[in-house]
Amino acid sequence: MLKPEILDPQGQAIARALPRLGFGGVSEVRQGKRFEIELDGPADETALAEVRKMAETLLANTVIEDYSVRVEG
Repeated sequence: MLKPEILDPQGQAIARALPRLGFGGVSEVRQGKRFEIELDGPADETALAEVRKMAETLLANTVIEDYSVRVEG
């Protein structure tokens, strides 16, 4: 996701379009991206550290984006 201090024109465009489509009650939209990574083994701390390194090295532009890693399933 873009950091809070970074302008998000795509999110703003979505927020302006929602009322025209009949959706109300939304004060702000932040647009982002998501990666789903399936691991070969268990999602232990070593594997999660490796995924965080992937995010910092390749998947996220850490100058303007924040990221989080979570395990599902």
